[in-house]
Amino acid sequence: MILVDSHAHIYTKEFKEDIDDVIERAKEVGVEKIYMPNIDHESIESMLNLAQKYPGYCIPMMGLHPCSVEKDFEKQLYEVEEYLSKEPFAAVGEMGTDLYWDKTFYEQQKEAFKIQCELALKHKLPIVIHCRESIDETIELVKPFSERGLTGVFHCFTGSLDQANQIIQQGFKLGFGGVATFKNGGLESVIEKVSLEHIMLETDSPYLAPTPNRGKRNEPAYVKLVSEKIAAVLDRDVEEIGEITSRNSKNLFINP
Repeated sequence: MILVDSHAHIYTKEFKEDIDDVIERAKEVGVEKIYMPNIDHESIESMLNLAQKYPGYCIPMMGLHPCSVEKDFEKQLYEVEEYLSKEPFAAVGEMGTDLYWDKTFYEQQKEAFKIQCELALKHKLPIVIHCRESIDETIELVKPFSERGLTGVFHCFTGSLDQANQIIQQGFKLGFGGVATFKNGGLESVIEKVSLEHIMLETDSPYLAPTPNRGKRNEPAYVKLVSEKIAAVLDRDVEEIGEITSRNSKNLFINP
């Protein structure tokens, strides 16, 4: 079984006590790589420390999460740019927009999004997009950059088939995680119609644990549950799901 967790925040405090066990469980189910999106300036050190501890296995990205975008976002983006200039990263992320938690800094989120797209183009990196309650707005935001060759993944995709097709047409992948396993997740009809070549698997650990672990701490080993759900929906072999989606992740991301 070959698996890749394309999105996991395993450097956070939720894993402080047992990260080595978490990594071992991931390896036991076949997880070959774990890609780690950054959150903001406070998460960089712990993320890079984990990447150094597990080189080539825990792979870091660099970006500013939209929920961390406030009035001083430009100062944080200078730090993002500085790191991108001196160290290798798999992608620019996690970046994007979020209209679920707080709309106060939405204009700043859009500006931060555009700046990070420019940084990704400059450094020839893909982007990892967060877009909670803002898929349509984000599809429009990224369009002028995709026309210039920017690519990436819409992480934690929860949208419609029409939105999925728009994203794919722009050259972006769809990241499916725990929500795909939820009884009322509403993603089966999308999974049935979208080619596996456009799908990546993720956990978003420690959040959004898949069924039957919903409500508990998520971890990379649970990406196997996501692959099993997709295999069941498509009536395909689970090893095939793992192989294709893992290849998609490895081909998209830059492996430092």
